[in-house]
Amino acid sequence: MSDPVSDPIDWPPAWPRVLDGEFGPPVAGGYRASPEDFVVEECLDFAPEGEGEHLWLWVEKRDLTTAMVARELARLCEASPREVGYSGMKDRVAVTRQWFSVQLPGRAAPEALAERLAAHGIRVLDQRRHPRKLKRGVHRANRFRLRITGAAAEDPRFQARWEWLCRHGVANYFGPQRFGPDGRNLLRARALLARGWRKRDDRDGMLLSAARSFLFNELLAARIGAGNWATPLPGEVVMLDGTASQFTVEAPDAELAARAGRLDLHPGGVLWGRGGSVADGEARAFEARLPERFPALCQGLERAGVRLGRRALRLRLADPVLERGDGELWLSFALPRGGFATAVLRELIMHPGL
Repeated sequence: MSDPVSDPIDWPPAWPRVLDGEFGPPVAGGYRASPEDFVVEECLDFAPEGEGEHLWLWVEKRDLTTAMVARELARLCEASPREVGYSGMKDRVAVTRQWFSVQLPGRAAPEALAERLAAHGIRVLDQRRHPRKLKRGVHRANRFRLRITGAAAEDPRFQARWEWLCRHGVANYFGPQRFGPDGRNLLRARALLARGWRKRDDRDGMLLSAARSFLFNELLAARIGAGNWATPLPGEVVMLDGTASQFTVEAPDAELAARAGRLDLHPGGVLWGRGGSVADGEARAFEARLPERFPALCQGLERAGVRLGRRALRLRLADPVLERGDGELWLSFALPRGGFATAVLRELIMHPGL
């Protein structure tokens, strides 16, 4: 077995952008100078039923993490943190709207709950009852509205870069927030996997996610470098747009290529874990390079019992809108669950946080 800490991890990584070959690198730009510059709204496919032992709250938070809101809600409701639910983690330096739930069997909501939450910067926009707890990952998408400033907002190439992404899709990189400042989550993950992952050391699985996300980004970077990140290869596992549905392609044909061109489906990259990959042929060859280059991370994830998964290599921008102001741009678009707005921004602006 290889030395568990020998896997090379250079930070910051030099993961390539898709658009540099056609337009050159983007120019410097600013984003998220204040929380109001980065607005996120969670999109569910259903609404609370109006009755049940779980109180659901549609809240707007500013400059707070999702975990901070969950802890405050548990405290005010005198509930266990396990009795608070939410679907996805949202950015801290942002204005975000999302659902939370708290189990209150046979109990009314605490008096003046909305006012007490508001004192902590949490606005309750709606509240309803529902029979079940809100579970992780049940939202369909996130809607973003982002403000861009600086030289990028005046760059004549910005419009062309934006229109290209709207037509052809975005490389589905995990964003830098997954890895922590200076990649510290990833380095902690490497050390933890080296000595053997234990849940008590990583209760929410954040470090496992950092390791898997890094390996996925490395695979995506290799496919971008080879020019086939958006092209189904022989043996590819392809994923239908906006869903987890997938199937394996033995030999891509003209119809499949046309569907990929319309963004109906995307190549699916591996999220490393235990279990054999169903990819084959040329697509499998790209995946096989990961345990060759990063044996300790791959072996550590397998020993931790993480199950192998799939993630689309490409994202469609849903309902994209660009608005121009005085020395600024506003971008609006929706991404499916798990997509990072920072993956879009890194193709459009040069910024040290991307």
